Amino acid sequence: MQRVKKSNWALGLLLIGVFFVVAVTAEWNSNDYMKREHSLIRPYQGSGMTIPYWDFMGSTLVTNSYIRLTPDIQSQQGALWNTVPCNARNWEMQVHFKVSGKGRDLFGDGIAIWYTKDRMQPGPVFGSKDYFHGLAVILDTYSNHNGPHNHQHPYISAMVNNGSLHYDHDRDGTHTQLAGCEAKFRNLNHDTHVAIRYEKDTLTVSTDISNKGAWQECFSVKEIRLPTGYYFGITATTGDLSDNHEILSVRLFELDLPNDPKDEEDRANIIPSATFFESPRDHVEDPKPSTLSGVKIFLLMLLGSVALIACVVIGIMFYQKHQENNRKRFY
Repeated sequence: MQRVKKSNWALGLLLIGVFFVVAVTAEWNSNDYMKREHSLIRPYQGSGMTIPYWDFMGSTLVTNSYIRLTPDIQSQQGALWNTVPCNARNWEMQVHFKVSGKGRDLFGDGIAIWYTKDRMQPGPVFGSKDYFHGLAVILDTYSNHNGPHNHQHPYISAMVNNGSLHYDHDRDGTHTQLAGCEAKFRNLNHDTHVAIRYEKDTLTVSTDISNKGAWQECFSVKEIRLPTGYYFGITATTGDLSDNHEILSVRLFELDLPNDPKDEEDRANIIPSATFFESPRDHVEDPKPSTLSGVKIFLLMLLGSVALIACVVIGIMFYQKHQENNRKRFY
């Protein structure tokens, strides 16, 4: 009986040792775990008003439960930028966000999630610079009816830029986008999430906005080449219309994928590119509305009616005169 107890005790120690080795091995396999230096989880603040690994600027407000990039006030810009460049070749970023506001039919402008060469540079593209190098995933809430698009808002799209392309706000970026989808994420009472996955040169954007706890693909685009060593950032802006744009968490995962000979390529200095990118079309102004006033249009219609009536009267008179001449000949 004593031998059996000793045997069980030894077996228990062996199992504990194996479990410890597996746990340590898994902990050091960083590809299986979230990258803390690129993530943002409550509590956000470190010592003082700083956030470890992140800088913020503009109208950004840091609280215990959320980071508000812009309040529901006109003409605001806020930004949140990671301070550590990302050297992972394949990654997935999951952003827990919330967009809300008083506007029911009119609201704006939206959020942009960046992976770019330059950071902390305010500008006209949802609070960051235009002609950027890298990737922008844009959650656009402002419906610009001047553009040639046929989608509703809010709308999620992606753009890859090598520094030479202009984001055209007047056309909602439809001239330079890779792909996009509609996503009704405003004023929801449940959590809203977006995932950006860059795996083996394929960019896939998915959402979880239906409170089902599952990702739904928004779009996927192949043959996207992005350098390593760029920075993640999130910006938001309001204009004549406004919303609260809030970030609740950011989780960045380095993907653990089978070895690929292409992974040996040095991506630090390549130029961002997209094989199936559609070249930007010329900016064509919308047809200008008629300058004729309502009074002028009424007068023209009245004049046309008078002219028509006059023609009819003259025709009747001519017909009657013709008939009268025929009767005189008969008699």
